[in-house]
Amino acid sequence: MATKSELRVFGYMLLLVAAAPLLAGCVGAAVGAGTSVATTASEERGLNDAARDLAIRAKINGLWLDHSDALLTSADISISEGRVLLTGTVPTQQMRVDAVRLAWKAAGVKEVINEIQVASSHGTSGFARDGWISTKLKTRLTLDNQVVSINYSIDTVGGTVYLMGIARNAAELERVRNHARQIKYVRRVVSHVIMKNDPRRRANQSKTK
Repeated sequence: MATKSELRVFGYMLLLVAAAPLLAGCVGAAVGAGTSVATTASEERGLNDAARDLAIRAKINGLWLDHSDALLTSADISISEGRVLLTGTVPTQQMRVDAVRLAWKAAGVKEVINEIQVASSHGTSGFARDGWISTKLKTRLTLDNQVVSINYSIDTVGGTVYLMGIARNAAELERVRNHARQIKYVRRVVSHVIMKNDPRRRANQSKTK
């Protein structure tokens, strides 16, 4: 019989699948219907790795939910080929430690990058501003034909933009950074993006075969 955690994870995965067309539409509407499906097929990490990352995200969210509702609502996750980036703002150091500890429990996790901040919330206005920055940057990347935007994930916390994903080359990554720097209210840009030919990718791919 499935455990309570497994049932929650399964429910969360179903929710993600159901919501995917709507989430893609937020930016996809700017470039036409069906774009997200076409670009997903050309994503650097591939469909299999994308599916593994989705499963990892669901598992971590399930672990967080079982541990603390507050953790689930305070921290965010970006994943690229098993590399997990944690961002957000939590009220205590212990919650920050728990977020990392639980993330490592998810099968398939190869690296956990902890960018979670310990501080009081920067309020509703700050949260809305961070969301606006992320949306603005996603739109700019989508409309830049020299950037494969689907290879990047973006989180903004307190005006700091965190980048995660795979860059085709250094020039593309610099374009992404410049787009972020030019957006109003951005205080800092932190990149955890790796290059397409990074040896870590080949090592990770060989482990999953």
